[in-house]
Amino acid sequence: MSLKRWLYLLHRWLGIALCLVMALWFLSGMVMLYVGYPKLTAEEQAAGLPPLALEQCCVPLAEAVAAAGGPQAAPAPWRLSRVAGEPRYLFGDGRRAALAVDARSGQRIRAVSEAQALAAASHFAGGAAAEYQGLVQEDAWTHSRALDAHRPLHRVAVADEARRWLYVSSVTGEVVRDATLTERRWGWLGAWLHWLYIFRGGALDAAWAQIVIWLSVAGGVLALSGLVVGLWRWRFSGRYKSGSRSPYRESWMRWHHLLGLVGGSLALTWVLSGLFSMNPWKVFEAPGPAPDRRAYAGGALQAQAGPEASPVLAALAARGEAAPRWLEWRRVDGQQFLLAQSPTGGRALAADGTTRPPWSEAALAQAAQRLLPEAPLASREWLHEYDRYYYGREAHTMTGQRERPLPVLRLRFDDAQAHWVTLDPATGAILQLSNRHQRVERWLFAFLHSFDLPILLAARPAWDAWMLGFSATGLALCLSGVVLGWRRLRGPRRPAGRAQPGRRL
Repeated sequence: MSLKRWLYLLHRWLGIALCLVMALWFLSGMVMLYVGYPKLTAEEQAAGLPPLALEQCCVPLAEAVAAAGGPQAAPAPWRLSRVAGEPRYLFGDGRRAALAVDARSGQRIRAVSEAQALAAASHFAGGAAAEYQGLVQEDAWTHSRALDAHRPLHRVAVADEARRWLYVSSVTGEVVRDATLTERRWGWLGAWLHWLYIFRGGALDAAWAQIVIWLSVAGGVLALSGLVVGLWRWRFSGRYKSGSRSPYRESWMRWHHLLGLVGGSLALTWVLSGLFSMNPWKVFEAPGPAPDRRAYAGGALQAQAGPEASPVLAALAARGEAAPRWLEWRRVDGQQFLLAQSPTGGRALAADGTTRPPWSEAALAQAAQRLLPEAPLASREWLHEYDRYYYGREAHTMTGQRERPLPVLRLRFDDAQAHWVTLDPATGAILQLSNRHQRVERWLFAFLHSFDLPILLAARPAWDAWMLGFSATGLALCLSGVVLGWRRLRGPRRPAGRAQPGRRL
């Protein structure tokens, strides 16, 4: 059997097996352009929390840390927020550990009851009526590993305008996720379907990543083999007897061939970029030690170093300034300070409640050098507008929750992995830390999957037309493959009447 014949058979049977999956990927991707997987962004969290109140607040920070079990049991970050209207210190590392201390009594929160979860959710929703839906370990909208430290989760439906489900941590009592009715309805056809979450949370949960990876590999082989076969069959010079450059006369075959020629290369790059989003076989992980973020901070947070919340809140009130929604203790280059978060963003505060002056370029470069003490600093530049590596996305997208303020300082290091670090002079925060492997991933995944260059994202609705047109072409290509596959499996139709002897049916 010739190589061409093997390739035809490979494409045919892979298409029969995968065309429906590919079609659903294209369809769900179109939905995800406008409705993403539920998440609780900083803006949503700030909108749901009332300003911190000075009254009866708060026990000293050192007392709260001690109640949490000491510095080792209370990992960074440290926050002061409100839960059901009551001030609460919140500690956690964002993924593995989370705990809370009542900021008035100094007692550690050991458990969160149903009544407390209802109160927290109703308060977060502006007093809207709340209905308790039970304690869930994991459901369709809470697959994120960032929620692991808070499981199980209290799920509460609130009667607000968005008809949200609010998920309340059973450990700290805070609202950690919201899912609007729109997100839940469209999510089944969008993110849940796109990421094959049918395999999450059940017997195949441990194999989910490998299922997605190998289906993507098979989809890439399908797209590549189809593109090669399509080009082989197309007459670039001359025509077939029918007068066409395509050999297919039957309408479905002909449309599949033409659609494959038009959209085959895009379908190939799209499915492969989806594969790269999974970081298969850790191909984008750089060898060697990771940059030392604690060294950049100048050590771990220290309870005795303050600042204390009560004097800061009192100073803000005395000057007639609005109280923040929450306070977060941060440390940069050995200097500890408070980040005050409001609905319009965060600002760094000194111990007297005044806005801390921005970090200078020299101070940021000095602190950043501790990230990679053996690597020389190759260059530095200020970004006053987004570029192809540092840019913002809409909140509903996969990376839409990331902070992307301007201006920022970008430092490039001359180490084996060519690290870049982007710093916010207003808060000292590390906004982006990447190596050459991750910058390759940026092109192979983010760009090829969503064409997310700032110049393209700003060109709307042209960007929408391109993404929808490309996706519609891929969807039509895959649906035509579904029809052809169904016909192949069903076999040729038997003509009406009795077959004639010697006639092949």
